[in-house]
Amino acid sequence: MALFNLTELAGLLGRNARLLGIDPGRKTLGLALSDTRRVLASPYGRLRRGKLMAVAGEIAAIARKEGVGGLVVGLPLEMDGTFGPAAQAARDWAGDLSAATRLPAVMWDERMSSVSANRFLVEQADLSRAKRAEAVDRLAASVILQAALDALSGSALAG
Repeated sequence: MALFNLTELAGLLGRNARLLGIDPGRKTLGLALSDTRRVLASPYGRLRRGKLMAVAGEIAAIARKEGVGGLVVGLPLEMDGTFGPAAQAARDWAGDLSAATRLPAVMWDERMSSVSANRFLVEQADLSRAKRAEAVDRLAASVILQAALDALSGSALAG
């Protein structure tokens, strides 16, 4: 599979297919899942980042279990919006993951997703530092996926 833009990805999805959001960290991957209407993103889980084929197998299993039709993978752009080495590495990884899982994928700007997730966990969730570390990957994936869902529905443009 190839990497698509959001509109192309939406056109490939079945009627009730969900999207799986992925925050690709160095050590762990945060996961978030959309509802079947693709309106709301919810934190789903975490995977240890390892060899691509092992990760792809786990993601493919989640996709089968949850009815996932596509992936939204975080794109770590530089703070000024430019495409640096981290973004290129993430793009290459997402393309390889898409091919290995046979799921179409789109890259979505993840700038500030971890910052937003941490801020929420500190201000609203009253979690210890250790518990925040466990939750931040899932929540960051949810922030990334929700931004893509909002753009897909047009609410990001209307807001």
